[in-house]
Amino acid sequence: MHMTPTEIFLLAILIIFTGPYLVWRLGRTDYWAPLVVVQIIGGVLLGPGVLGAIFPGYYAFVFAGPTITALNGIAWWAVMLFVWIAGLELDVGEAWRRRRETGITAGLALGVPLIAGSLAALAMLRFPGWRGADGADWQVVLGIGMACAVTALPILVLLMEKLAILRAPLGQRVLRYASLDDIAIWGVLALILLDWERVTRQAGFLVGFAIATWAIRRLLRAIPENDRWYVGLIWLAACGFAADWAGLHFMVGAFLAGAVLDAHWFGEARMDRFRQTILMGIMPVYFLSTGLKTQWGVGGAAVFAAAALLLVASVGGKLAGVAMAGRILNWPKGDAKAIGWLLQTKALIMIIFANILLDKHIITNETFTALLLMAVASTMLTIPKVAPMLKRDPALVKRGF
Repeated sequence: MHMTPTEIFLLAILIIFTGPYLVWRLGRTDYWAPLVVVQIIGGVLLGPGVLGAIFPGYYAFVFAGPTITALNGIAWWAVMLFVWIAGLELDVGEAWRRRRETGITAGLALGVPLIAGSLAALAMLRFPGWRGADGADWQVVLGIGMACAVTALPILVLLMEKLAILRAPLGQRVLRYASLDDIAIWGVLALILLDWERVTRQAGFLVGFAIATWAIRRLLRAIPENDRWYVGLIWLAACGFAADWAGLHFMVGAFLAGAVLDAHWFGEARMDRFRQTILMGIMPVYFLSTGLKTQWGVGGAAVFAAAALLLVASVGGKLAGVAMAGRILNWPKGDAKAIGWLLQTKALIMIIFANILLDKHIITNETFTALLLMAVASTMLTIPKVAPMLKRDPALVKRGF
């Protein structure tokens, strides 16, 4: 049957919105696997690695080149909008006032699982099949270590909103820690890929961004609220482009574009409506398209053993790092454990990061599969672990340190 490109695109949209929702709602997976996790897993299952391999005709027809191109465009803009709002939610002034606490916690929350994941990678490299054709040992070790350390900011925002703590003092604390770590991963990626030309670009971006921030803040103070929204979107597109050109990834630019602006300029109620519209209307395309781009192969029991090893390194390292920060900073009992579990969300940023390593032939399909399984498992643990803590200790939500 002949279909136009528009009809095929709309068929793909129908699948993207219907399939995961039915699994999530009818399967009542919300506690263990929120809709976002089901959407990511759904994208992987619908993609070339699973159903595409079983039914290549289906994949070639529904997710043909033009359809994937259109979905990618929607997905990129969707996540930029969502991360921009997350940046607006962050109180930069508060982060600066608490820079010692933020720096220590973010550093240990990133550094300890990075070391644990790197040690796990060294153990994996004792056996063949984990290093890609073009990857050096140090690139594989650092890449796997960073994959174990990262926190996916968009997923974290979604889960904190679900737990009703995003705007609470606890949510703002976690957002501060995660945002620094989220930026750090792209710097590590630049090091792994040895793109020294882009290191110079990154320096230029930071200088230009500082100047542009001063100008945009002056402009937004002087114009009406409705105009601020439109000019804010122009600012978002410019920052995303500049950051991606500099090698920092467009999501870093999107977050910074929001972080340097004041949330009260845009109105809290309008921000809430805007976020919900993005989340319902276009973010599913991003979650599914991320999964659709995954190319992976299951290499038997060794892959699952590696995934288990990486999960222990990731979860254990993150909890240990935050616990160390809690001791240094004399946090109340229970804070470190709750924050450590909240920072386990990995399923989005880590998949992007690992996909780049796979595309560059630094890791193999088997390594990517192990990382993917680890990322999904660690994300699924977050709500079941944190929700009971918040119920037992309601005051935890109000502790901004």
